[in-house]
Order: sequence, then structure tokens, then C-alpha cells
Amino acid sequence: MMTPKADQTARDALFGKLGHNVLTILFFLVAIIYPWLVGLNPYYLEIGFNFWLWSLLALSLNVVLGGPGLYNLGQAAFFAVGAYTTALMNTLLGWPIFLLLPVSMLTAAIFGYIIARPIIHLRGDYLLIVTVGFAEIVRLALRNNMFGITGGANGILGIARPQLGPWTFTSNLDFYFLSLLYVLLAMWVWRQLEHSRVGRAWAYIREDELAAESVGVNTAAYKTLAFVVGASLAGAAGNLYATKMTVIAPESFSFWDSVVMFAIVILGGRGSIPGIFLGTFAMVVLPQLFRGLESYRMLVFGAAMVAMMIIRPQGLWPKDMRFRWRRPLTEGGEGR
Repeated sequence: MMTPKADQTARDALFGKLGHNVLTILFFLVAIIYPWLVGLNPYYLEIGFNFWLWSLLALSLNVVLGGPGLYNLGQAAFFAVGAYTTALMNTLLGWPIFLLLPVSMLTAAIFGYIIARPIIHLRGDYLLIVTVGFAEIVRLALRNNMFGITGGANGILGIARPQLGPWTFTSNLDFYFLSLLYVLLAMWVWRQLEHSRVGRAWAYIREDELAAESVGVNTAAYKTLAFVVGASLAGAAGNLYATKMTVIAPESFSFWDSVVMFAIVILGGRGSIPGIFLGTFAMVVLPQLFRGLESYRMLVFGAAMVAMMIIRPQGLWPKDMRFRWRRPLTEGGEGR
């Protein structure tokens, strides 16, 4: 027979999971009807697209930062690789956009592997600095018209829109739902990994890498895998961005983009999908809603980050956040 304390713990777990599931369903129901809530206004649909795009990018970084806990400020490089793969193979070879989605993901994943293998033994600040350098190398290579095919500072023009049978994605509404679909797929990938042997290995590495090694976890392989999976999701975001904009340039994949992704994950809570959505709203949507205060953006951003690190260092919605269920207190002050 369960003790009152054990019964309370089981009840908390049950209602905590139920609360998360209900909120998730409500959130995506609102997301589905959002275009009609804003009257199909193109500006607000564009904001919605940007929300899902940056959520996808943050989810890609979350695999690295929220999985094994590796600091990475070069995620924009994989975003660029995915976008340029789509742009080049579409404009030069005429490949359709949806066919280029797995190709862009695979190309970004290969780059992730090539970069991760020689630096995966680095930790903390050293790994952070190397990833910053890698992102700058990619950006400068694209800007200098590497192999004469990247278009230099002018970028690549004339990227096609995605097509599904007779249907061509052209409107803001089309891309809003397409970006939402990409995010749902990325969430599914994260959930599958998080609750698998891979996710458990990442958790061991994140909490204590030396202890994980001592019990036989191949830390180098699992950390490399995190880079590869994160890079592939960033490549998917690049594919989406390139076909939405129909033109890309090196300046679209700056160091600041990597900083924003990093800030979203840290601000929302590492490893937490609801936290990523909250962080994206704070970092991407709010500045667009208050464009009149754009000159104060960096001041507000800096102050908010400092405040968060002091008041709530675990993030707005940390991974271990749970809804609590308590019975009414008895006269003795304890729940039944």
C-alpha cells in the first residue's frame, strides 16, 4: 500500500504530465487558428513565420546545448549551409525544394560531423570560441564567393518556391503553416531522442562528463551525434528560409543570429520546448511588436538577460518545471 507521501508524489507526476499535455494542445490549437485571429493580416503572418523559424533554429541548438550541454555559438553556420545548399542546387540544377530538404539536412549534418570531430574534446569556453571562429569562416567564405558559385556579397537570387503537386507555396499563410510543420517534426525528433538511450547518455554527459566516461559512455561519439543532429535541423531551417525569401546573402547568417539562438535557449530553459517558445517570443516577437523602440532593443535585451540570470537562472520555463496538485490542508497543516 502506498504511503501518503508516495501517493502525493504519484498524483503530482500524473497531474503535472496532464497539465503539460493540456497546455500543449491548447498552444497548438491557438497556433492553428492564429492566422484567422489576426484577420490574415500579412504583417502578423510574417511575425508568425519568424516565430516558427526561430523556434526551429532554437530547437536545433537545443539538441547541442540542452542535450549534452555543449556551448555552441556557431549554429548560424549550419543554417547558412542548409540555405546555400538549397539555393545552389535549385538555381543551378533545378532540383525541387522539397527534394532538397533532406539534401540540405544531410549536407549540414556532414559539416556538423567534420567540425565536431576535431574539437569535441574541448569543453566550456574553449569550445565556444572555436564554434564562433567556425561560423565566421563560413560567412567569410560565402562572402568571398567560394569556388565562384556563392555570389559573394550579392548572394543568390531566383530561388524557387516549394511545390506539392499542383500546389505552389507562395503566400504568407502557406509559409506560416509550412514553418509550423517543420517545428512539429523537429519537436518529434527531440522527443524521440530525449526519451531514448541517446537522451540518457546526453543527460549523463551534461551532469558529469567524467562520471559518464567512467561508466563506459562514449562521450565523444554522443557529443558528435548532438552536433550532427543539431546541424541537420538547422539545415532544415536554412531550406525553409531560402525558399521563403527567394534570395539569400552571407549577411543573413551573421554572428548575431547565433547569439539570438543561444539567448533563446538559455532564456527559455535548456532542454525545455515550452521554454524555447517563450524565449523565441521574448527575443523575436516582442521586438517586432515594439518596433518604435528598436533603438533601445540592445539595452532592454541586456537588462533582461542580466535580470534573468540573477532572478531565474534556470530559465523562464525550465525542463523540470511541473504543475503541482495539492489536497486541501487538514487541521494539522498537512495535505491528506
